[in-house]
Formats: sequence, C-alpha cells, structure tokens
Amino acid sequence: MKWIMPTALVLIIASLGSALYYMMKDKGNSSRMVHSLMLRIGLSIALFVGIWIAYSLGYIQPTGIKIGQ
Repeated sequence: MKWIMPTALVLIIASLGSALYYMMKDKGNSSRMVHSLMLRIGLSIALFVGIWIAYSLGYIQPTGIKIGQ
C-alpha cells in the first residue's frame, strides 16, 4: 500500500497535466483533453475505492488527532 497510493496520485496529476497540455495545444479542436479528464476522474474513483477496501480489510489504519480530546 505504500507504493500503490503515491503511484495513483502521480498518475492522477500526470493525467491532469496532459489535459492542460491538450487544452493549450489543440485550442478545443479535439477531444483529447476530455479523454484525459475522464481518465483522471476514473483514476480518482479507483483510488478512493482502493483506499476504502484497504481500510475495510485492515491493510491501512487511521492515525492522527483524536476527535473530542
């Protein structure tokens, strides 16, 4: 899990960067920007579901500030 989550975050940021690149280069004449943004949304949902499953199975544990103390 130490490597899966940061890798997914890097892929999400790379997809967002490619969408920015296509937006500037194509000037709205192609759908490559839309496909990059759809990929980013899919990766974000997959990361969220992966974190949820990992927490449910006990692979990751919550840490940090305890509420109410």
